[in-house]
Amino acid sequence: MAKKAQTSKDKIKTVAKTVAKAETKAKAKTVTKAKAKAVTKAKAKTETKAKAKPKEKVKAKGKDKTKVKRSSKKEEDEEEIEIVDEDLEEEEEEEEKEYLVKQKPELTPEIKKQLRKRREAKSKKPKFKRQEWFRYKRLGDAWRKPRGLHSKLRTNRKYRINKVRVGYKTPETVRGLHSSGFKEKLVYNRSDLENINPKIEAARIGHSVSTKKRIDIEEHADELGIRVLNRG
Repeated sequence: MAKKAQTSKDKIKTVAKTVAKAETKAKAKTVTKAKAKAVTKAKAKTETKAKAKPKEKVKAKGKDKTKVKRSSKKEEDEEEIEIVDEDLEEEEEEEEKEYLVKQKPELTPEIKKQLRKRREAKSKKPKFKRQEWFRYKRLGDAWRKPRGLHSKLRTNRKYRINKVRVGYKTPETVRGLHSSGFKEKLVYNRSDLENINPKIEAARIGHSVSTKKRIDIEEHADELGIRVLNRG
């Protein structure tokens, strides 16, 4: 039994040696083939470069004509661009000349101070949203007073959103004024402009007024020196 086991081991060793030799031979062949391919490619590249040199000269002669044509087209395009730029500059200059400073109201220092306070308060003012606006899309964001018996917002729990209160009001002297300080007055006709004081009040053209009448109102307002807040 011991002799049989030794013979089988010897056979396995010999087979392994033959397999290793075959693998080394195959690797050597692949390496030699790769080297031969690289050499042939290098030779082919040098030959193509040597052949291509006189052709490049011939192509260069033909390219000169195309360059002349392209250059002429480029010059025409550049001239057109320069003309367009000049037109745009002229239009911008005209617009700058036409621009006029918006009319401002004659305000007392107290009202100016109150307007400043209103601006500061508005920047800190939170957005008031309806309770459970995040739960039901059909409700929307618009504020509604909470009236539920078990409503946590009505009972002023701290973990709920801000609620509408009197303390968020703007100063009474400035309440309802435009951001510029004018009192707004709705206008539907030319005759409505006659009741406006241009020093304190400004006109706002009604939504239902047609474009033709709107233009007429704006022209008449310019004559009277009245500011139109929603100029078309």
